[in-house]
Amino acid sequence: MATDSFPQRLPTLDRLGVTDPSNVSSSGVATEWLNTFSAAITQSDTAAVVDLFLEDGFWKDVIALTWDFRTFEGRKDIKKLLDAHLVATGLDELRLLQEPLNEPVLQKVYHDFVWLRFCFGFTTKHGKGTAVVYLVPLPDSKWKAYTLLTCLNSLTNFPQKLGPLRNREADHGSWEEKRRQETEFPNNDPTVIVVGAGHSGLETAARLKYIGVPTLVIDKKPRVGDSWRDRYKALCLHDTIWYNQTPYLNFPPTWPVYTPAAKLADWLEAYASFLELDVWTASTIAKTSWNDSTKTWSVEVNRGGKGTRVLTVKHLVFATGSGGRPKVPNIPGKARFKGSAVHSSEFKSAANHIGKKAIVVGCCNSAHDIAQDFCSHGVDITMYQRSSTFVISTESVAAMLGAVYNDDFPTELADTYNTSLPWAVVRRLHQRMVPMVAETTDKAILDGLAKVGFKTNLGIHGAGSMSLYLERGGGYYIDTGASKSIIDGDIKIKNGSAIESFTENGLRFADGTELQADIIVFATGYGDPRDFMREVCGDETASKITRVWGLDEEGQSAGVWRYCGHDGLWFANGNLALSRFHSLHLAMQIKAIEEGILNKADIVI
Repeated sequence: MATDSFPQRLPTLDRLGVTDPSNVSSSGVATEWLNTFSAAITQSDTAAVVDLFLEDGFWKDVIALTWDFRTFEGRKDIKKLLDAHLVATGLDELRLLQEPLNEPVLQKVYHDFVWLRFCFGFTTKHGKGTAVVYLVPLPDSKWKAYTLLTCLNSLTNFPQKLGPLRNREADHGSWEEKRRQETEFPNNDPTVIVVGAGHSGLETAARLKYIGVPTLVIDKKPRVGDSWRDRYKALCLHDTIWYNQTPYLNFPPTWPVYTPAAKLADWLEAYASFLELDVWTASTIAKTSWNDSTKTWSVEVNRGGKGTRVLTVKHLVFATGSGGRPKVPNIPGKARFKGSAVHSSEFKSAANHIGKKAIVVGCCNSAHDIAQDFCSHGVDITMYQRSSTFVISTESVAAMLGAVYNDDFPTELADTYNTSLPWAVVRRLHQRMVPMVAETTDKAILDGLAKVGFKTNLGIHGAGSMSLYLERGGGYYIDTGASKSIIDGDIKIKNGSAIESFTENGLRFADGTELQADIIVFATGYGDPRDFMREVCGDETASKITRVWGLDEEGQSAGVWRYCGHDGLWFANGNLALSRFHSLHLAMQIKAIEEGILNKADIVI
């Protein structure tokens, strides 16, 4: 990654050569820095702007200056950003924000590392945004920026139709017919087709609808929410309700902290109804073709019993999940196995296997959930661990998220703070925090797992679950109870030897041992998220698409919520928090293209 050009160190007090600056006026420091910054911006003095940053500081941008998701590290690259985009962007009206929760505050991150965080609002030629700055102290009592985020929140001429901008007309009996017309598109075609009615697809459709872009969601399943409803019965979200809110419509205060999948499925079905999203269920895309001269897609939709419809649209958004087709290892001898072997995507409930023996292949979230389901039903269960797993308790995750994701913190501001730091900085922070948690809060669990032979790690770069999620889409377990069952011996562990083959009654391993099973569940993950797009759009289109998911050289998610290499084609993937926040940024990009204020050349530096 580009960050290799600088020391991979945080600007600690020792490194900066200063003592703890606890007696400063946070508001005074923020005001002085912002005034200097604002004057340099007004004069388009890019040299003066970059002088306000540490030599190895960062500027992270979310579609405000670049119409893209970019991170620039070091003064040289920050100056290149400003020289290319500052004048064209029209950055203006910078004002310090001092409302509760976004006022300037000095934060002691670690005993030897402090920064002063503050926010300011700004305008551009096309919109309004929020910036978050993290200043660190220097020996001369000056403060310089370690990181700065600029994030576009709205388009000036095309605001979201919320609050005062909502529909104010009284409706006397025409609403049902109006909704039927809107959903069926009998006399017109949508501008956007979203493929997939899971949380990412619905949130993207909601953002597009309320920014004024006609959008149709297509899903192959019979009901909205079936992508969650049809998974294994024991599935429950492993992170908290505050982290998983949906845009425009919050969960009620009675909602449990950890949401069962079936409950989330019903919520999404209601969400689509209450927000009046246009969805065709039990429908599939038979074929597509792209017209490069008109920049449109021709999309043939098979509506099951309702026949076939050909639509001409400007944009296709694939919201089909962070993974592609289920991955199952190719193990010799499957035909000999007398039991049942399924991928976790096909598994429903351990209640169907009481009194039998089971093996779960894999050791991440789904594998643990399914193994715990077997355990809870008294099934003889062994989990086969192919490689070590990062394990963290739900208590530790809740504590990390709880700083900003809680009942007293606005979700929009929490999301802004959550995205405010470049990945290189988040990684450095987590490289200190993750081992600390492992040695304190989670020590008993990890020590107990080690005693029974379950192998753990600290994640890529030693940065825990976030690095694994962003770079691999998995590879960890947020413990909701299965770790205790492993420690107690109720879930047995097999590892240290490769699977050699199926046998009639189970699996044989390279060390000569054999495990018997009536059912084997492969919780072995999913393929490339481009799989479904390739099936729908063909190999020629797929060949133009960049990598989707994982981190690019700047530490940004590759190909998701942003230009992916082909005009009119987008990917909307991620957990509920990422989808909630970045669905707005995707919708604003599409709206800007449709209104002629953004073209592909604008996002190239």
